Parts: sequence; C-alpha cells; structure tokens
Amino acid sequence: MERISQWETGDYKIIFDLSKQWLPRLKWAVPFLLILWILSGVYIVGPDEQGVVRRFGKVVRITEPGPHYRLPRPIEKVDKPKIQQVRRIEIGFETISQGPPARYRFHPEESLMLTGDEQIIDAQVIVQYKIKDAADYLFNVRNLEGPQGTIKDAAEVALRQVVGQRPIDDVLIREKLQVEIDIRALLQEIVDGYESGVRIIEVKLQTVQPPKEVAASFSDVVSAKEDKEKLIQEAEGYKEDIIPKARGEARSRVLEAEGYKEEKIKRAQGDVANFLAVLKEYEKAKDVTRKRLYLETMEKVLPGIKKFIIDSKTGEGLLKLLPLEGAPFSNTTQNPNPEPRR
Repeated sequence: MERISQWETGDYKIIFDLSKQWLPRLKWAVPFLLILWILSGVYIVGPDEQGVVRRFGKVVRITEPGPHYRLPRPIEKVDKPKIQQVRRIEIGFETISQGPPARYRFHPEESLMLTGDEQIIDAQVIVQYKIKDAADYLFNVRNLEGPQGTIKDAAEVALRQVVGQRPIDDVLIREKLQVEIDIRALLQEIVDGYESGVRIIEVKLQTVQPPKEVAASFSDVVSAKEDKEKLIQEAEGYKEDIIPKARGEARSRVLEAEGYKEEKIKRAQGDVANFLAVLKEYEKAKDVTRKRLYLETMEKVLPGIKKFIIDSKTGEGLLKLLPLEGAPFSNTTQNPNPEPRR
C-alpha cells in the first residue's frame, strides 16, 4: 500500500509539472486562435460574382466585387453566386456530350405539343438566363434549376402556351422569330411572379418539325409553301421595280406634254400678236399693206418652183410646153468622120 501511494504521488507530481510547462504557451495560444477566428471573416468577391451575407440565416447585405469583411462563422456566412455567368436549360433534348461529335438524348414527352390549329409539332428549345438578384435567386424558390427545376417547368409552360395559340405554319415558317420573342416575354413574366431573381436573355427554337411519322409529307408541304413565298417575294420585287419606272415614265410624258402645251401656247400667242400687228398696219393703209403682203409671199414661194416663160403669141392648139428635162438620150459616141451620103 505504501508503494501505491508513492506511485500516485509521483503521477500527480508529473501532471503538476506539465501544467506549469504548458500554461505560458496556452496564454499565447488563446489570443492567437481568437485573432485567426476574427481574420477568418475576410472574404473576396470575384469580378463576376455578388456576395450575399447572412446573419444567423437572414440576409443582411449584398456586397459587390472586391475584398470585404463579415463576422466570423457561425455568426455570418456569405454566398457568392456568379451573376455574370450565362446559364441554360434544354427542353425536348439533353446534351450528353459536347463532342465532337455532340451527342444528345431526346425527350419527346417535353417537345411534342399541339398547335393552335390542332396539329402535332415537335419543338426543342434552349433557354439562356442570368442572375439579376442574387438574394432572390438563392433563397426565394427551392429547386430553381436542374432537370426538374422551376425554370424548366416555367419554360415548358410558356412554350406550350405560345405554340398552342398559333397555327403550325407560323411556328414552322412565317413567325419563328416572333414565337421566340413571345416565349421569352411570357417566361420572364412567370419567373418574375415567383420572384426568382433571374433574367431571361434568349429563347431559341433549336428544332421545330412535325413528328417523324409524317415528316415527309410535311416536308413537301413546307417546300411548296416556301416556293409560294419565294414567288410572292419575286412578284413583289418586280412590282416594286416596275411601278417606280412606270411612274417616272408617266411623269416624264406629263412634263413633255406640259412643255409642248406651253410651246404651242406661246407660239399661238406670238402668231396672234404678229397678226394683230399686221392688222393694225393693214387698217392704216389697206392697199399698200395688201400689196406688200403679196410681194413678201411671192418672195417666199417663187424661189422654190420652176418657172417657164411662154410666148403668148404662139398659136392656139400648138404644144406650148414640152418637158424635156427627164427625157432619155442616147449615150453612144458619134463617129467624128461620117461617110458622106451619095
């Protein structure tokens, strides 16, 4: 018994000596650990991020890119979602591998739907979006993203509603761009109603086609309609080309007619003025003016005609004028030394 008591006494002595050895070190370790705990509140928000600080689970502030400080855990926590990252969801298909070549898995239960004229169509859509409010994005809606997420369900609802209000021709050919615009607007309205904190950037109809069972017939119909649209556009182009030309030609002819009209009016007015001037002089001296006009007229007429002077003393019944100007004559050369007649 005496040995045991001595052994126990030795153990206590060792522990006492150890406590004396580590006690000064513990005095420095506690402040050091406290400083590390306080410094753990420093955090940095990246250039494409936004910091959402929570105090005991409640959002207290939003921080922008750069260094910041929060109270150490577990008092405050910070989430840093990437608000500049473009996210996407796929409806009607799923990308398995980016490739190349890319591989997809199709989901007809998502892409098959009825149009406004009760035709079946297969529409595959890509939706791209960003975070516009980090706090709403993180905490307002549970299961916001993912294959069964709220955004995908809302996009499918918007797609079916817009396609279900239009005939198949509009979705396939005529108004594909307007369909995409309408889907984006409706989807943004739905997610805003959920206060999800996301902004829809683009909705793209990846593939719009009839079901495989009737694809060939639809292809023929679409080709015929495209040919029809092409011919209509060509006719419209011809119309737009020929109508301005016709209008220009009509305007040109109208201007020519106006010019001709003005010319004739001015000429007639000049003739009238000339006639009135002659009439005025004629009234002053009728005999002289009449003779002068006669002589002036003869001066204009006589130089342009042939004149023949015939003697008035020739007898009656004789040929007074023999027109020899156009009579043919022999061109044979006469013999310079003809034989004398016997």
